[in-house]
Amino acid sequence: MKPVIRYLAPALLTGLIFALPAGTRAAVQVLTGPTPIINGNARARGDITVSNEKLAFALAVESPVPYGVPRGAIVDVAPVRDGKIGEDHVVFADFIPNNWSAWPNTYHRVTVLERGPDRAVIEAVRDWGKVTIATTYTLASGSDHIEIQTLMHNGGDAALPDLLSGLTLWPQGGFVFAVPGLDGVTESAANAALSDRVSAYDADWTITLHAPYFDHVGDGSRDLYVLHTLAPGASRTFDGWLQVGARGDLAPVVRAEIERRHLPSGSVLGAVTDHEGHAVDEPIVVIKKDDKPYAWASGTHDGHYNLPLPTGDYAIYATGRNWSQTAPVPLRIDTHSEVARDFHDLEKAGHVQLRVKDSHGAALDARISIKEGPRRLVEYLGRRTFFTDLEPKGQANLSLAPGQYVLTVSSGGGFFSAAKEVSVTVNPDATQPVDVELTQQFSPRTARWFAADLHHHADQAEAVTPPADLARSQLAAGLDLLFVSDHDSTVNHVALQRIARQRDVPFIPSVELSPSWGHFNAFPLTPAQHLAIDTSTASVSAVFKEARRQGAIVIQVNHPFIPYGYFASVDAHVAPGGFNPGFDLVEINATVPDDDAKVLSWLWKRWNAGQHYYLSGGTDTHDVWTDESGRVRTFAHVEGKLTPQSFAKALREGHGYVSRGPLIFPSFMFGSTLVGTPTEPLDLDFELGSVTGLRRAELVGAGQVVQVRDFPPGSVRVRIELEVPPPVARWYQLIVEDNQGGKAYTDPVWIETHE
Repeated sequence: MKPVIRYLAPALLTGLIFALPAGTRAAVQVLTGPTPIINGNARARGDITVSNEKLAFALAVESPVPYGVPRGAIVDVAPVRDGKIGEDHVVFADFIPNNWSAWPNTYHRVTVLERGPDRAVIEAVRDWGKVTIATTYTLASGSDHIEIQTLMHNGGDAALPDLLSGLTLWPQGGFVFAVPGLDGVTESAANAALSDRVSAYDADWTITLHAPYFDHVGDGSRDLYVLHTLAPGASRTFDGWLQVGARGDLAPVVRAEIERRHLPSGSVLGAVTDHEGHAVDEPIVVIKKDDKPYAWASGTHDGHYNLPLPTGDYAIYATGRNWSQTAPVPLRIDTHSEVARDFHDLEKAGHVQLRVKDSHGAALDARISIKEGPRRLVEYLGRRTFFTDLEPKGQANLSLAPGQYVLTVSSGGGFFSAAKEVSVTVNPDATQPVDVELTQQFSPRTARWFAADLHHHADQAEAVTPPADLARSQLAAGLDLLFVSDHDSTVNHVALQRIARQRDVPFIPSVELSPSWGHFNAFPLTPAQHLAIDTSTASVSAVFKEARRQGAIVIQVNHPFIPYGYFASVDAHVAPGGFNPGFDLVEINATVPDDDAKVLSWLWKRWNAGQHYYLSGGTDTHDVWTDESGRVRTFAHVEGKLTPQSFAKALREGHGYVSRGPLIFPSFMFGSTLVGTPTEPLDLDFELGSVTGLRRAELVGAGQVVQVRDFPPGSVRVRIELEVPPPVARWYQLIVEDNQGGKAYTDPVWIETHE
């Protein structure tokens, strides 16, 4: 069924004011057509933008929504400053019926119910199977928030149990301040939550989702869900708010929360200076509750701040860009109280000039992270992870708050050399040189084994890693080829190809084709092509055809068993076109290690049937400062010149393995066929290595473990000779585990027996 689109004629909706005198109270305006939001994604004739003097947002009525999410979603949100609409800061903000399972969808209707001047109301209606989802978006004049209400109605005859439904906020760039109390939690019930909000932010903007209904979080608080069952004929309403600010300041967010929840409250205010009494420009004052980050206020240019807070006990400290952090001090807020807290002892940041080399004096690309020492909660003040520069290689200049630090420095991602911890004292406004030497224990490339991280994002959609930083991270991980696979985008191919040439490493251009029912990496592509399909409506055959059109040697099924993974969707009968055998690789994904066994089980069944699908592995990294490139990587054996094409062909032929740490060097190549007899034993030999030490090796034949070797403590390099008695299986795979639980999975060695 084709989408049904309903919108008012452009002639009725023109006249949107894009520049107003500062302080002017603007009427709410509605515009159809390409959005005026800078770098916005709502670019089609029928898309709708709504704005007032505080914010603007756009709905994709005709434009596609990322990840195949049905149309009718918010795809652009921007603050308005001095009457001018700013830059887009969201990928999308939408209602998800069941933990990303937005498919099947057959229609959407978007209607302007009110178009100002006091307020605008937009209704978006679409289906999800037998369920109707109706969402209204309301923006009032003078308001800094969009009111969102979704009605979910089950029109089917069967109950829908254990749904995770709710609003989502997926920012574009910037940082995420998780639901207070749930920092570091990816998927969980929200019992420990201290509030019902998540904020995306940077120094010059905030977007906060308030979701009072929620009891579960997903994707690190980007999804705020409630776990529920929707009976036949039943409905459920979800109310939420998207609050937009023009500074990286959570004081307005806390104030709105107090007003919305009618909480008894007071405030804390004061001034922040250095030890000589000079004001700290735009200081940050951080609040902790139950020893967990709760909120912060951004101060003024003269060092003053003011933050409303619900009544209760807190801790408070001050910091700032290029300044130290004070020690936290207790804070008690009573109803209607106004508590003064000044901070007078901030110090200027110091600098560390780091140089990393191997035992022969050669410069090494490296990753540096703060293990101990002051860490910035507000991330635009300073990173916790750093990388050496592209040029000159092996050097990094760090700006750090004064204090004692332990830095972890690694090169090769822990696969080829052990990381080293370095103690550093950073003094105020001083520079300290630090040399770090790392001993390289393994060099697989000398045996023609090359590694890549075959699922990695740059800065498109919700990813936040610019191309140069992607390259620095992947090189620091010791990867032999650069790789990018942005969602439905190839815009970073040119920049990464240029960096790869400068560093003399191959670059694999890829794209993650991203329908809502399955994601696929296709590579290597002819660089910088434009996507010729709409992944939100394309069938699986159309997706694969587009991948091959762009030059892909291999198609990889990404995270196949997550709720919107291709194999899960095939099993649920919601993948358009069903099962299509036209792919080559199946991914071991770093973000879902519990699915390793499912991937292996699926492959074992196909290998038993003689089907030559093979393994790949990637991290699905979107942010190199919080995730680590290459912690799962794919090794391929390439005899001739290493190129994107030769690497991909080796994987397509099964000459590879996927590893979370162990290294494997076979005497007989994976993916090849070994000929034996029914009556003679089969010999398989391997050399194994691990920086952290080897624990166990398992030989799997026909889906069953047929031999196990346990290794004594301290086994870093081992050669094993496995004799398999007859009758031999059709194929054998080796699984190796290191002392930290990291595993490596090989492609199979095929066996033919002849009399």
